[in-house]
Amino acid sequence: MARLPIYTGNMYRLYPLQAILAILSSVCFVTTQVQAQQSKKDVTVLYAKQNGAFPLVTGGKASTVFFDTNESTVIRIATKDFRDDVAKVTGVPPAIDSSDGLQPYSIIVGTIGKSRIIDQLINGKKLNLTKVKGQWETFAIAVVDHPFSNVTQALVIAGSDARGTAFGIFELSKMIGVSPWYWWADVTPVHKKELFISSGTNITGPPSVKYRGIFINDEDWGLQPWAAKTFEPETGDIGPKTYAKVFELLLRLKANLIWPAMHPSTKAFFHYHGNAEVAADYNIILGSSHAEPMLRNNVGEWDETTMGHFNYITNKETVQKYWEDRIKESSGLNAIYTMGMRGVHDSRMEGVKDDKEAVPLLEQIIADQRDLLTRYIAKDATTIPQVFTAYKEVLEIYDAGLKLPDDITLVWPDDNYGYIQRLDNEKEKARAGGSGVYYHASYWGRPHDYLWLSSTHPSLLREEMMKAYATGANRLWVMNVGDIKPLEYNIEMFLDMAYHSTPFLDSRYVKIHLLRWVSDNFGARHARQIGNVLWNYYQLAFERKPEFMGWSQTEPTTKTNFTKYDHFYYGDEAQKRIDGYDALEQEVRTLRTKMDAGRKEAFYELVYYPVVGASLMNKKFLFHDKAWLYAKQNRLSALDYEALSKAAYDSIVKETDYYNTVLAGGKWKNIMSMKPRDLPVFQSPEVTEIKMNASESWGIAPEGYVTKDSSLVKGGGMILPTFDDIHTQQYFIDLFLSRNQTVSWTCVTSNSWIQLSQGKGVLTPEPGKNQIRIWVSIDWNNVSKEKELSGQIIFTGGDKRMIVEVPVRKLRRPGLVNYKGFIENNGFISIHAADFSRGINRQFSHWEILDGIGYSGKSLESMPLEQMPVAKDTSIKNNGAMVEYLFYTFAAVSAEVTVFALPTHALNNNYGMRYGVSLDKGPMQIVDFATTGRSEEWKQNVLSNRAVRKIVPGFLNHGYHSLKIYAVDPGVILDEIRIDLGGMKSAYGVIPETK
Repeated sequence: MARLPIYTGNMYRLYPLQAILAILSSVCFVTTQVQAQQSKKDVTVLYAKQNGAFPLVTGGKASTVFFDTNESTVIRIATKDFRDDVAKVTGVPPAIDSSDGLQPYSIIVGTIGKSRIIDQLINGKKLNLTKVKGQWETFAIAVVDHPFSNVTQALVIAGSDARGTAFGIFELSKMIGVSPWYWWADVTPVHKKELFISSGTNITGPPSVKYRGIFINDEDWGLQPWAAKTFEPETGDIGPKTYAKVFELLLRLKANLIWPAMHPSTKAFFHYHGNAEVAADYNIILGSSHAEPMLRNNVGEWDETTMGHFNYITNKETVQKYWEDRIKESSGLNAIYTMGMRGVHDSRMEGVKDDKEAVPLLEQIIADQRDLLTRYIAKDATTIPQVFTAYKEVLEIYDAGLKLPDDITLVWPDDNYGYIQRLDNEKEKARAGGSGVYYHASYWGRPHDYLWLSSTHPSLLREEMMKAYATGANRLWVMNVGDIKPLEYNIEMFLDMAYHSTPFLDSRYVKIHLLRWVSDNFGARHARQIGNVLWNYYQLAFERKPEFMGWSQTEPTTKTNFTKYDHFYYGDEAQKRIDGYDALEQEVRTLRTKMDAGRKEAFYELVYYPVVGASLMNKKFLFHDKAWLYAKQNRLSALDYEALSKAAYDSIVKETDYYNTVLAGGKWKNIMSMKPRDLPVFQSPEVTEIKMNASESWGIAPEGYVTKDSSLVKGGGMILPTFDDIHTQQYFIDLFLSRNQTVSWTCVTSNSWIQLSQGKGVLTPEPGKNQIRIWVSIDWNNVSKEKELSGQIIFTGGDKRMIVEVPVRKLRRPGLVNYKGFIENNGFISIHAADFSRGINRQFSHWEILDGIGYSGKSLESMPLEQMPVAKDTSIKNNGAMVEYLFYTFAAVSAEVTVFALPTHALNNNYGMRYGVSLDKGPMQIVDFATTGRSEEWKQNVLSNRAVRKIVPGFLNHGYHSLKIYAVDPGVILDEIRIDLGGMKSAYGVIPETK
């Protein structure tokens, strides 16, 4: 039975896998949001009457919803939305009543201390809400029998505060089958004739993270043009009508915070007076991004021509007045104020030469800002929510010695590509203001944008955010979501983690969460298949995002290039990626035809378009590669691949046009751009100049037989890589036409133990028929006793004859029959880091398996994230946890070890990204893959989701060996290890293990 460490408070315990899955399955998963606290008997939704169940809708009638007139506007809004939700499911809208005239069966909605009816239930001891009262955003859903003399049964939704009550109302909507994405992704509820709620009580909350929300950003190509031209033309912008829909979504996802859109394409949030009012109505907390202090949108509100430079040294009075006006305007709002100062738009602060000079100025700015807050918001500044986001150069200023008031929340950013740059050290953990995280799932900037599709792997999102949570960053979480669409799943998972983190402490829960999200939105019938499609989609995107497939960069913008995927080794690495995407594409095309009518549009938005779009983008570039490479080999198919590349681009155009014009009757016109910023990666593929040598009729290309310029060597001498009886390899030989003609071909083998997938056929000039891939394997039962031997495959077609050599080695020996280690395969060894031979944990150090993350699909992280001492080189072998990889080599050679890790950053400024490597009994080498700033290494790391280090241990004798890797710093995540013994070939993706 598999075992792995599970984080529980400040320590890790080992639980068997079956026990963990039993724990997870025991939780009520009517929705994807797990209950934070639960009674022994939870309420559930029933579709037929049972004893003790509350009749929400029965016999064509719905129970009436009651709420107190003292309640906040958000309760009125949520109650009306609930009425509409019940009507969406059953066709029967409940009546809403704000009087005290309760009926025999009543739905009672209210906030403790605001609702007389709720308070009467508590005081009359009809309902125990001690776990709700006084908490932050906590709610109960309960069925109460005979709460009052004139009431037979009540369904009660009670919140600790207004948002808690609203969360409870929308939670019940979700339970009856209304997805939070019913409007934003057109998830039509399944019709039910009757609805009952079983007896019991659910108590949910308080949330794991206090402030939880999204940042609408880089909205120029989606949300803004859609709002301005399609949804809210009366405003011509993202205005109150659009924000009302955004805020409803946030409440349905149990979020409470917005950082509004702020690009030049959008007018400032406060420009439209209705925006702030809508935020207040929905009880959404208003904040602003890292570049917008005091709720000011500098891009749209600072006019340099009339106001001068945004410079606190030379223009202090104007800047202060600018901030003061907004603070006055926002004094009645529920807001979090961003402190500090940067340039007008995501740039360095003006007027300072370096970080050292910036420190005292920024401290003065913050002091002056707090003075304004105490003047207009509250006399005690510590009661006013404030954040300081250490983004980009601000982190450098902070590290230069900036002293923040203790009550300000310190917000740590990721590096824009999903890897959090820093978290609290011990001193920072003690700060009263706590800390939080600003995280990107969409980004505009160098080394390359990713604004088109949702491509942040759920397991990476879990790993980074739960690392933050485990180290105390639980005051505020904000995700940069770009245009909202198509990041629907990333958004919901992020906010689910923020509201209830506990189940996500186990890395295996991510797949369960995804499966339940799919089931919620598409039903159980196809849930597992759709869940697997999405998982594989994210896995392929983790290896290389669709937007990065051009191997180009931006700021400055460069031309696209050929990919790094290999077409000639490892069974054609590039083709395997094409095949992987093609399988997903075919699955979603088939699934689309099977979707119920009410889910077809949702399926297109949430699954079909991102999967097909990513597939087509990959094909556009990988087919272009093949056209260029195969042209050098004089393959007629090069012309076909050029056409396929262009067809892939044309299909992206077609699908995007459908999204914008046909989908949902044109509801989403202008929401989806397939070419944000019109970067080279999104353009039609460049035409490859293809010149065929008509003097050749046909040719062959064995796997691995290629020169530096990818052309083939004329004449004989073609040879496949060596086969052996341990790895039982199979290799390919491509047979292809070089001119427009028909060729009948045959191939025969010199020995019966050489097996071919096909022995004869006809090549014709038509696309798809002018080349064929023949797979070669060995029947080891018929191979003679010689240790080394060679056979031949003879190809004949027309008047041409070609021979491929087939080298074979017998390597199996008694000591390797049951060997559990890794074994050399043609001069290299490939190891997935999680597949270690043995491991040793220490008192303060261990390696933990992370499921679902990394190229290999399972990685190894040095833990714990707390208590792990800063290791000294001399004590690592004694105090650092160790994993050992046993391997065997067949020759005495010099070796090179390459370790691939995820490009995570140091946990805090006490650590690096170090691990120790020792080969056999040799000395240990300390490796550190930490990067600084936006170095070229960091750029390549985030584009590939890998940090690479090479170790050269020197000469190895043939035989048994041991590679040990020691934990030094926490948070190091190992993915793959390759040992080059002289035969390693280039590969971008993961290489199959050599076991």
